[in-house]
Amino acid sequence: MENKNKIVVSGKRKASIARATITEGTGKVTINNKPYELQPMFRKLMIDEPLRIAKNVLGDIKFNISVKLNGGGQESGIEAARLAVARALVKATHSNDLKKAFSAYDKNLLVADTRRKEDRKPGDSKARASMQKSYR
Repeated sequence: MENKNKIVVSGKRKASIARATITEGTGKVTINNKPYELQPMFRKLMIDEPLRIAKNVLGDIKFNISVKLNGGGQESGIEAARLAVARALVKATHSNDLKKAFSAYDKNLLVADTRRKEDRKPGDSKARASMQKSYR
């Protein structure tokens, strides 16, 4: 197996980590070894956004993209995969026009959302909730 034209890019969202591997090919996109078309409609559309923008800017896409997801839930996994696919396309094509098109459409296609779960405080039950008070 030749690995000379293989690029690996990652994307994060909440607890999900997506690792996208982009190689030269016919344009197939898989998530955990399954075609992304098998996803529910809105999740499929989220993955489709960077692909459609790239087709508008570059024309036909001659890359196969394989995404592996680890951790988190379904929505955050799809958002991490979307970020990884967009970053992989920019890195593989070295196109400034594509980078500008992605950032003009949605900044989160190239920049990860850094919000994370807040730590719980010592002596309290949750991050923001305080212990109940009893006046007896």
